[in-house]
Parts: sequence; structure tokens; C-alpha cells
Amino acid sequence: MDATKPSILKNLLVKACLFCVFIICFRFAYVITMHGESCDVGDFCFFSLPENFNLNFVSSASAAISNTAVSGGGGDMRHLDLWTSKERRKAVQFYLSVFQDLISEGFLSSDSKSLCVDTPVGQEVFALREIGVSDAIGVAKKASKPLVVSYKNARLPFNDNTFDFTFSGGGGIDSLKSFGQFAVEISRTLKPEGYLVVHTKSHDTYSLNSFISLFNCCKFIRSREIDGFDSTMPYIRELVIKKVSGGISMKKEEYFEGDSVNKCSVPGSKQELVQKAEPLIAEEPLKPWITLKKNIQNIKYLPSMVDISFKSRYVYVDVGARSYGSSIGSWFRKQYPKQNKSFEVYAIEADKAFHEEYKSKKGVHLLPYAAWVKNETLFFEINHDPGDDPEEKGGKGKGMGRIKPVRSASELASRVDKIKGFDFAKWLKNTVSERDFVVMKMDVEGTEFDLIARLLETRAICLIDEIFLECHYNRWQRCCPGQRSEKYEKTYGQCLELFTSLRESGVLVHQWW
Repeated sequence: MDATKPSILKNLLVKACLFCVFIICFRFAYVITMHGESCDVGDFCFFSLPENFNLNFVSSASAAISNTAVSGGGGDMRHLDLWTSKERRKAVQFYLSVFQDLISEGFLSSDSKSLCVDTPVGQEVFALREIGVSDAIGVAKKASKPLVVSYKNARLPFNDNTFDFTFSGGGGIDSLKSFGQFAVEISRTLKPEGYLVVHTKSHDTYSLNSFISLFNCCKFIRSREIDGFDSTMPYIRELVIKKVSGGISMKKEEYFEGDSVNKCSVPGSKQELVQKAEPLIAEEPLKPWITLKKNIQNIKYLPSMVDISFKSRYVYVDVGARSYGSSIGSWFRKQYPKQNKSFEVYAIEADKAFHEEYKSKKGVHLLPYAAWVKNETLFFEINHDPGDDPEEKGGKGKGMGRIKPVRSASELASRVDKIKGFDFAKWLKNTVSERDFVVMKMDVEGTEFDLIARLLETRAICLIDEIFLECHYNRWQRCCPGQRSEKYEKTYGQCLELFTSLRESGVLVHQWW
């Protein structure tokens, strides 16, 4: 009996040791899984710290986190791991260097009440406090107290004219779907004479001009290129703007070039983009139904050349939309590069044959009228090309004929219908602004010459970033070799002249089919 006691004791000791080993392994697996790296300071590990590990840095991190004066609550030692991982330390050191440069340039001081926008874990806030800017707070969708508070619906939880310095780092603004709303909030909460500094991945001049136009309360100070701190942003554009006292915006002439009658004052960068666009088809195609359709494969879309992040809204206007699948569903929704932006869609279509279909299409605003040069009653005539089946054309609703102002009943053709026309240029100016990104497709059965002239006259065309225009002319007929369409009077040469003049005016226009 006595001999069995040491054996039982031995078994208990073995089981206890195995249990301890299990606990240690479980702890190690937990740390690796949750943190994605080796054990940090404060974790239960058997690993020694790297020789070059900065204990002073950890001490200061702990002190900063435990500082009860921090806005948003007392210290939380659970945040210690945010400042001890290699990548986080690297980020903090990077922002320390950035803020020291901004202090030396006079954009930031220790007395600046500061805000860091869209900072999920608060490295920027921590770096500000490390260099002596104690009154600093961050904001993100999810709070990470005590350094970061939350916001809802792009509304910053601060009063007007609160901050002397606002910073957005890490390219956070590049991923925002509604930076225009944030621009309004940043402008509202920034004090007059206060500075906004933004880090972005965007390097093209188009995006710079777009960014500036969102802050009409501010004056642009400078833009510079700096090295990033990780592979996601190897190069960074740093933008600095200053809020002007009284909210007086900077004049656009400081950024935009050109100013003449019926022409837009477009930035030089936009003119460069027009030059980079696909060449126009110089010679009249013998089979336009093939050539023009294939040409869409050559189109250089504006969002494929530049960053469109810095816009207030994103709008697509389909003038002469016809059915939903004609271009909205089949082309714009599926093929146009939107850079993950949500577009408001307006379908302008006077033909009643298509109206019922749009009732079931979410996110599409139907305007059941004809785009025209003024508000008046119009009529359209079904004037088919040779070989067309009038019944098929009318039954399937493949589009109206020419639109003209209303005349006396004796002058009307046999197949006509009255419609309401509206001043499209005026509507466009009331619907969008120069801060919006606006794409327009126009297929209006020959009235494009009238509408484009009106858009130029009113300068409403300046609001459109990219146009896809179908120009109707007396083209060769598919059904009848050697015969031209009698439906339109314009020639291909006149259409080419229209496209050329628009591009020379700085309008990015493409040949549609």
C-alpha cells in the first residue's frame, strides 16, 4: 500500500506538468493568432526582447495611454500592444518625423488643438502627443479610446471652428466613398487660419484640382512628395491648405487656365487628358454600325487615367436613354470604371414606350421629357431609314425620330407625337456643381448640335467631366449599299468638326455609336 503512494504522487505531478505545458502552448497559440506576430511586451512568453528594443519608447507609450487628461477617458493598458509591434512603431516614428517637419514650417505648434481624421488605432494622435502636442484627438468609424472617438454618417462630433490643425494620414481619404461630406465637416470644424494636412496616394494634377475645389473656404499652400513607411504607400503626396478668415475662397484663376466666350476655364491637367484621349476617327467609315461600335474598345476612360476620389458626388446622365438595357444596364453599370464610387443615375427619355420599365429600376431617376434648349412643347416624327420596318421600330421602341419645336397642325407629318421639352442646360446647372464628377451619354437623334451649342453658350458644359456623344449624320445605309440615310442632313465632316471643337475647348468627348 505504501509503495503505491509515490506512484500516485508521481502521476499527479506528471499530469500537473502536462497541464502547465498545455496552458503555455495555448497562450502562445493565442498570442500568435490574435497579434499575427511573436509575443509582445506584457504577454506571457518565454522569448527575450530584441536587443534593439526601445524600453523608453514602451514607457512613454504606457505613460501616454495612462494619462487621465486624454480626451475620451482614462488609461487603458490593453492599448499597449498598439505601440510595441514593429509595424506600429514604424508608423509612429514616421508620423513623428512628419509632424516635426510641419512644426519647423510653422503649420503646427505645441499649442495647436489638433484632430486626426480616419485613424482607426490612433498612431497619428500618439505621435502628436509624443512631440508635445498634448491637445490631440482622433476620429474614426469605430472608437478606440482614449485616443480615438467615433463619428456617424460622416458627421464629426465637434463644434464649429474647434481645431487649429487637422491631419489625415495613411491614405485614409483615398478609401472614403464620400470624401465630399468629410470635406464639409473638416472645413466646418477647422478654425480660421487653421491648417489641414492630407496624405494621399494620388499623384495626378486632376485629383489635386479636384481636392482644392472641395475646400472653397481655404487657400492652397503647397504640395510635396515624400517617402512612405510601408509597401501600401511607398510614395505619398502631402497637401497643405489654410482656412481663410471670413471663409473667402481662393480664386479659381490661380489654378485654372483659359477664359474665353463659350469656353470653359479648364485646368491644364484636363487639357493634357484630352490630348491623351483616343484619336477621333478622321475618315468617314463605310460601315459605321461596325466601326463606331468597335471604337468603344479604344476609349480611354477618364477614371482609368486619373484618381476621381476628391469629388462631392458622382453623377451619370443618360440623355436619350431609351431602354434600361440600351446603355445604363449594359454599358455604364458593367463597363464604365467607377473606382468603387456610387453614382446617381438620371435617365432622360421622352418616349413613353420605355417609361414603365424604369419604375422597377432602383437608383435611376427618370425624367420623362425631351432634353431641349428651352421649356416648350415639341413633336417628334417617326421618319425611318430605307429598309426599316415601322411597326418593328415603333413596337420595340428603338427611339424617336427628329425633335423639332411645335408647328401648326397642318404641317405635322402623319406619324407624330407631342412631347414636353425642357431646358437641359438650365436643369444641369441646377442639379450638379463643379465639385461633382459628372459623366454624360447623349444620343438624341440629331438634336445634339442644338444641345451642345446651348451647353457651350450657358457654360453648363463646364460641369461635365466626360461626354459620350453620338453624332447623327447622313451615313451609309446597312440595308441598301450606296445609299445614304435621308433622316439627317448633317455630314460626317460636320460631326468630326463638332468633336474636334469640343476637344480643343478642353472637353473630354468620345465618339459614341
